[in-house]
Amino acid sequence: MEIKVYATLRAIVNEPSGHLTGVSEVTVEQMLGPLFNVYPDLRPELYKGRDELHPAIHILVNGQNIRYLDGIDTILTENDDIRIFPQVGGGCQ
Repeated sequence: MEIKVYATLRAIVNEPSGHLTGVSEVTVEQMLGPLFNVYPDLRPELYKGRDELHPAIHILVNGQNIRYLDGIDTILTENDDIRIFPQVGGGCQ
């Protein structure tokens, strides 16, 4: 599966995408574990606390936000397209 990161997260991983091969089925949480092993500075950017995805982080699986699927328990397969975005804009107060 291809994993693409955007905006400020790209500076942490120093490349626009990575690949996770040899998996038939994993959860989003299980996919993130190997990323954190390679890029430990990525974890505090994605997680608020120990195991809660930061509300400003958006992970899309084949164009669908995991918040509207099963969250970090969303099942991924080898052909899925994963995109991880930090919040890049603010709003009016």
